[in-house]
Amino acid sequence: MVARVALLVYPGFHILDLSVLTILGIANHFAPGSYAVDIVSMRGGNIETRSGVPIGTQAIDDTPYDTLLVASTPAVPTPCPGLLDRLRQAERDSRRIAGICTAAFLLAEAGLLDGRAVTTHWSFADALATRFPQLRVQPDQIYVRDGKFWSSAGMTAGIDMVLGLVESDLGHEVTRAICKTMVLSHRRPGGTSQFSVLAEIDPKQERIQRVLGFIRENLREPLTIQQLADQVNWSARHFSRTFQAETGLSPAKAIEKLRVQAAQSLMESGHSTPSRIAVQTGFGDDERMRRAFARVLGESPQKILRDIRTRKQA
Repeated sequence: MVARVALLVYPGFHILDLSVLTILGIANHFAPGSYAVDIVSMRGGNIETRSGVPIGTQAIDDTPYDTLLVASTPAVPTPCPGLLDRLRQAERDSRRIAGICTAAFLLAEAGLLDGRAVTTHWSFADALATRFPQLRVQPDQIYVRDGKFWSSAGMTAGIDMVLGLVESDLGHEVTRAICKTMVLSHRRPGGTSQFSVLAEIDPKQERIQRVLGFIRENLREPLTIQQLADQVNWSARHFSRTFQAETGLSPAKAIEKLRVQAAQSLMESGHSTPSRIAVQTGFGDDERMRRAFARVLGESPQKILRDIRTRKQA
């Protein structure tokens, strides 16, 4: 059965949000007839994006959509006439409602997210939590699912969220094929942090950047200081001093953070057991991984896994 999906846009919406429709089109290539996609607005006609580019839309009607995607703006959106009522109607009629980035403000203003977990772009998370204290704002996740409601962080996180929607419909093999077609390295799970460790460290020296890339590609290996120093033809002592100065972390701490991030991503994907994840990410055993998680995240792998299962069952 074909699922009707609509992207609901309004004046000033972010043109990048149109990219999520590409995912649904490619999904139809691998699973023909899965989705019928419309771009809709309250009145139809051309809607101007924040970039100034007009996009043709059709007026949203009362026919139920299986999935309603709500576009975002680069600022907190102001609802146009009738929009909040239409969102309330969608809560009754649609199987899923997904807000991209700042669309969370619209869904919250319509009263759809009370008591629910939700995310948005990190720079708007405090404002969302302050304006709607009844929400459970998750400021460090790229997307969140709570029941029939999905929400994402900003920019490219909407792509990850829609890939998650497609995976829940059509399975992992289809989303893997979509990622390969779109030249995406992988689908980032919803619990992935909006901040990568590499972006947080952000060294200026090209040689240190090269070493960080080597670490990420070889997390399963022991990764000694001498081995890392050899990548840039430095002495171990000079490498350690320079790495600390450039990143603010010792090499050991940086490796630990990268391993924790990789392990958390594997947990979100649900394709490995904790013991296997510990081996795959270089911790070696569950206990070493547990201690590292406590230092970096302040939580145990078991608690994170329980939270993931709870979120996926919601």
